[in-house]
Amino acid sequence: MAMPQNSTGENGFCFPQTLDFSHPSPPHGDEAVRTFITTGGQEASGTPLSNGMASSGIPSPSDSCAEPLCSTTPGEEGTQFSEGIKYVSSEGEELMCGWGGFTPGCLQLFNTSKGILFFLCVASFLQGMTVNGFINTVITSIERRFDLRSYQSGLIASSYDIAACVCLTFVSYFGGNGHKPRWLGWGVLVMGLGSLLFALPHFTTGRYEARSAAEVGICGGNQSLPCSQTASSLSSYRFVFMLGQFLHGMGATPLYTLGVTYLDENVKTNYSPVYIAVFYTAAILGPAAGYLVGGMFLNIYTEIGREIDIAPENTLWVGAWWIGFLGAGAASLLISIPILGYPQRLPGSQRYIVMRVSEAHQLKDGSHKKASDPDFGKTVKDLPRSVLLLLKNPTFIFLCLAGATEATLIAGMSTFGPKFLESQFSLSASEAATFFGYLVVPAGGGGTFLGGFLVNKFKLRCSGIIKLCLLCTLSSLLAIFIFFIHCPNMPMAGVTQMYEGSALPGGHLNLTAPCNAHCDCLQETYSPVCGSNNIMYYSPCHAGCRGVSENLRNGKKVYHECSCIEKPLLPGPGDAEAGKCTSSCAKKPLLLFFMFVVILFTFLSSIPALTATLRCVSDRQRSFALGIQWIVVRTLGGIPGPIAFGSMIDKSCLLWQDQCGEQGSCYIYQNSAMSQYTLIAGLVYKVLGTTFFIIACLLYKPPPAESTPGSLDASEDDKGDLQEHKPSLPPEEED
Repeated sequence: MAMPQNSTGENGFCFPQTLDFSHPSPPHGDEAVRTFITTGGQEASGTPLSNGMASSGIPSPSDSCAEPLCSTTPGEEGTQFSEGIKYVSSEGEELMCGWGGFTPGCLQLFNTSKGILFFLCVASFLQGMTVNGFINTVITSIERRFDLRSYQSGLIASSYDIAACVCLTFVSYFGGNGHKPRWLGWGVLVMGLGSLLFALPHFTTGRYEARSAAEVGICGGNQSLPCSQTASSLSSYRFVFMLGQFLHGMGATPLYTLGVTYLDENVKTNYSPVYIAVFYTAAILGPAAGYLVGGMFLNIYTEIGREIDIAPENTLWVGAWWIGFLGAGAASLLISIPILGYPQRLPGSQRYIVMRVSEAHQLKDGSHKKASDPDFGKTVKDLPRSVLLLLKNPTFIFLCLAGATEATLIAGMSTFGPKFLESQFSLSASEAATFFGYLVVPAGGGGTFLGGFLVNKFKLRCSGIIKLCLLCTLSSLLAIFIFFIHCPNMPMAGVTQMYEGSALPGGHLNLTAPCNAHCDCLQETYSPVCGSNNIMYYSPCHAGCRGVSENLRNGKKVYHECSCIEKPLLPGPGDAEAGKCTSSCAKKPLLLFFMFVVILFTFLSSIPALTATLRCVSDRQRSFALGIQWIVVRTLGGIPGPIAFGSMIDKSCLLWQDQCGEQGSCYIYQNSAMSQYTLIAGLVYKVLGTTFFIIACLLYKPPPAESTPGSLDASEDDKGDLQEHKPSLPPEEED
């Protein structure tokens, strides 16, 4: 007997199939074995889970989703049961990889879960490298080039999250029930356009004129400095940067919502955390590469081909901040093409959707069952009900709040982390970016992958995953206390101490002293030098230097006859080198180590928290749930994070730029105040995150032990649940 069926499970995905009932001889006497064979016009033959082709021992392309990303222990892959269900995929042309009618056979080699994982990893790598790498690396250079303050650069960083909040509801709701690869491909393309727009101000402004100390900085030299009317208006370019970031946010919105659910739907439940971990690891390695590559570009002068007599260590130096955005934009445009060619679902993936074990939080009124309707979520009228179902899920809500607290710290530290290192250790912008990259590569990337690996290794269910997140948050909370210590500021005459060597009364700035009063120095010309007495001076003029040596010392210019500097042993004026004094802070290794620990455990909880979010909601709401979560995370964390951190860092500024009577960017920060503000912010948000994870764990209500056969999953991590049901799968043959 045969009758048409729509195979649906708790996830609500619907596949038209034919259900054939056969009654072979019972292997155990009285008990008959029922075998359900779903066909798509062909008879099943060969392997238990085939695609309708004759079995020849050769792996079928439609079974590619069954391949584990990491090898599993032999014997664990399949589970023998007394009764079997054989699924035969009904594959059609709509599952071919290509663009419209162009679907050549060679492209089908990439029509696998590993193929789409590769392209999504490249896209997430480019997104991370651009948004969280290049932008954070060049913040100091952009502030200097376009006369921006830290809170204004914080607004630039937050524009990304503002765009995401605007687009997330629309993209996650309609894209979650639509053609996900097309949403993903167009998103990556928009992201590439945003990168190209971000680099545009370099080509629409005049040349950057960095006035070196050799021109106007020495005592007795020409101190005239005409005030450019266009200089103070450069800050208006922040709106172009904000628009570029807005496009970045629009383009990346599908990537971390639809991209995650597309991977989750097309692989076995057991392998999903590993696939997602690899995807997010690429997203973490992107910023690391952005810091390293961006630091290299900052060693190139922004006006390429023009020779200048100041070094990258000079505070007036502006590196080639724009090169990275051009390359990343072009690469994003290219990678969007193959992503647009993927089908709505991968061949062979339907059995994982149908045979999935539900771990959704159980509501007391049973309203969560509404999301199991195959027609639920396809129209706008279901949007309010979808939102209501998520709001009634306390585990989901508190996971969102915990993610928001973590996102605040991540956004703030990733934006101003290089600036923190630059101030604490007296580094150049490129050196600070490189140092921060060295921290993010092993800590952020390793923590992200390790989090997914632990979930897969210990076969953690939703409750255990939340407990793992709690443990990670507690560990990073303890490590945050490292910000009790800090490196002292390098002494700077007239800023941190008086020229005689005593502290400034009341902390007031006084750059004029008897030794340089006759030099008529200008405060607009900031070009720090390090005296032979290991004290920094605002400029060679403020150090009273009257000449410049033609010979370089350690690759730096040397100024001599400096009346404000005494020779250590011999009487008479001393000399000074261009650039900041080198910090010899003994606390540097300790600070770097515990910053590594904070970053490691913060990112270690990211994939487990994401996995818990996917499991605590119904399958049909996964994309929408991620969208709502990202709205909460960005609204409460990603958007205010950089702005709040930027405002706090501005409060710790000791020396501001004076641009034609207007306040520009900050030159010197108070290290102790910067550490105190970082400590306070870290403690507040880490304590809140710990509290939210505890509440989420306590309020989580798992489904009952018995569930419907439509929610089964043929993965070894679900053996305990599967064995309670008679309809079951025979062992699956791995490729």
